[in-house]
Amino acid sequence: MKAKSPNSIDVYVGNRVRVRRKTLGMTQNGLAELLGITFQQIQKYEKGTNRIGASRLQRISEILRVPVGFFFENGGSGPIDGATNELNSFLSSKEGLALNKAFIAIEDPNIRQKLVALAKSLAAAGLPDSDSELQDSVVNS
Repeated sequence: MKAKSPNSIDVYVGNRVRVRRKTLGMTQNGLAELLGITFQQIQKYEKGTNRIGASRLQRISEILRVPVGFFFENGGSGPIDGATNELNSFLSSKEGLALNKAFIAIEDPNIRQKLVALAKSLAAAGLPDSDSELQDSVVNS
């Protein structure tokens, strides 16, 4: 008998829990203690293996200091598409999380804009010549 795969919405919600928890620098064990459950249960929630009940999701949102809608695309009103999954994967990666934290720590908006311009320039420089249309959109956006 084939094992049941997790529901894509449960995976998405769990990934949003993981992203926010990591953004706050909280461990799975720390979140589990505040919820009165095991860290293994947090792992299952974050992988989407176990579905998070409404009351538990409400408590998680309080602990992570975000509205419940944070765990759903567009506050729960829109579909989860490929671009969203790609962004979510990046934000939950080690590099994405570090880049996000560092960027948020920059208070000067001019420096932020220069950093965005640098990233676009580096991205365009790494593209093959055949992707000139993509280069233009990266540099000009």
